[in-house]
Amino acid sequence: MNKLISILIALIFLNNCSFNEDSKIWKNKEKNFSQKENNKKIFADEKYDVAEFNKGLKLNLSNIKTNNKIYDNKNNLSSQTYDGNLNKIGNYKFSKFDEVDNLNFEPIFLLDGVIFFDKKGTIIKYDSNNKVFWKKNYYSKPEKKLKPKLNFVLKDETIIVSDNIAKYYSINLENGELNWLKNNIYPFNSNIKTYKNKFFLVDYKNTLRCFNIEDGSECWNLQTEDSFTISNSKHSLVIIDELVVFSNSVGDITAVDIVSGLITWQLPTQSSNIINETYNFKNSKLVSDGNAIFFSNNKNEMYSVDAKTGVVNWINNLNSNIRPVIVGNLIFTVSNEGYFYVIEKKNGNVIRVTDLFINYKIKKRKDIQPIGFAINDKNLYLTNSDGKMIVSDLSDGSVIKIQKVANGLVSEPYIYDNNLFIVRNGSIIKYN
Repeated sequence: MNKLISILIALIFLNNCSFNEDSKIWKNKEKNFSQKENNKKIFADEKYDVAEFNKGLKLNLSNIKTNNKIYDNKNNLSSQTYDGNLNKIGNYKFSKFDEVDNLNFEPIFLLDGVIFFDKKGTIIKYDSNNKVFWKKNYYSKPEKKLKPKLNFVLKDETIIVSDNIAKYYSINLENGELNWLKNNIYPFNSNIKTYKNKFFLVDYKNTLRCFNIEDGSECWNLQTEDSFTISNSKHSLVIIDELVVFSNSVGDITAVDIVSGLITWQLPTQSSNIINETYNFKNSKLVSDGNAIFFSNNKNEMYSVDAKTGVVNWINNLNSNIRPVIVGNLIFTVSNEGYFYVIEKKNGNVIRVTDLFINYKIKKRKDIQPIGFAINDKNLYLTNSDGKMIVSDLSDGSVIKIQKVANGLVSEPYIYDNNLFIVRNGSIIKYN
């Protein structure tokens, strides 16, 4: 009897609660639909017009100071010492990489030579006469077939190496002999930073790992939000005081205490929708002046973030995934469309924009991407995906010359010891 009464009550309830649009069940229908209409598709092709601005403005750079840095924990190489003759004086040859889609591998530059690697993971030290001083390979035959891509950092007389097949190891600078070798759970996808007796790496699972330089043992690790796809953009790290700050594939910027491995602050810069589409997202390298961190991405955003708190100082509309350069109170960068920006560091105001691709035809320039740039006290040296280098006057932004480096991919330019170096597939070109 009780069961029958329960069934009758249920039928009456269902009859009164009709599933039509006027029913109370749908009272939030209009609100929900309006929210959908306002949703922003993160990876839509957002286009905005880029034009030259203050083209006639000439900067006074008479007080600019140069340095001879090639490595900096803040990634800020600033203005470097280079006379800019651009005469080819050296060619360090290595076996060509197969199916390479970028050349974002940084050599180690020495006063008496260069250190790089070839397609089988062989590490090569060249002397000042472009001759091989020593060659070492620490990969098995199956590993060589995987064609490992290496990242280096030099700490005193020790070279620390990481790769994209999950190995990391330490070798002696003088003779290339192995100090120790370890394996990680996942491959690495970042540059390497050192601090005192530690070094830091980020792997493909967006995990920051801290290791001891002496024996390669792990001190601690920190997992950040993972993605379902593998990013084709290398993660970036900077070290500021006692913090290591890094980017990951989903757009998070995270600051971690070096000693404890605990998060000090974290700044998400993208919607959670990016997690499934990280292959399309690219951040520039993080760059810091010690007080703020600067970076941009290919989603029309350039950030200035307080290094201690993670609070955003300003955001500007700028589409670029190459490293900016800080000089005094100015930031120099180049957009993915080939426009040279000069920006005030403090407030993000754009001072001048000039077109570096002005000599390219409109149809052709759409297929060209800037790779990276370096500056001295007078000029900007920009390499592009077509294998050419554009030299631009810093003071007025005009194009001085375009020089061919290779028929295809090249690296960003590196300045060291009053020479300019560019990696192309098969060799490192040295200019005086």
